[in-house]
Amino acid sequence: MFMAFQIHFVLLISRQGKVRLTKWYSPYSQKERSKVIRELSGVILSRGPKLCNFVEWRGLKVVYKSYASLYFCMCIDADDNELEVLEIIHHFVEILDRYFGSVRL
Repeated sequence: MFMAFQIHFVLLISRQGKVRLTKWYSPYSQKERSKVIRELSGVILSRGPKLCNFVEWRGLKVVYKSYASLYFCMCIDADDNELEVLEIIHHFVEILDRYFGSVRL
């Protein structure tokens, strides 16, 4: 059964904190976008590798997964299914790997 959920934004961040891709599905001003990126980069990059891949943030939930030197992050509603979003991230990375090659080094 397919479950619908709301993706607010997608971020790809390098281990050095550089933003590689953003896609916004909810309205954020440029100032808010910069603040979101700064906040989440700090939170996600400082987390240990053995911690779970979900972060509660501003009443929402951020699901992230590290592949190679990038963190793939998706912000969803607090009551949405995190595991489904992890599967979506993994599927996205597999597609990138097939298209570009060597995405998951």
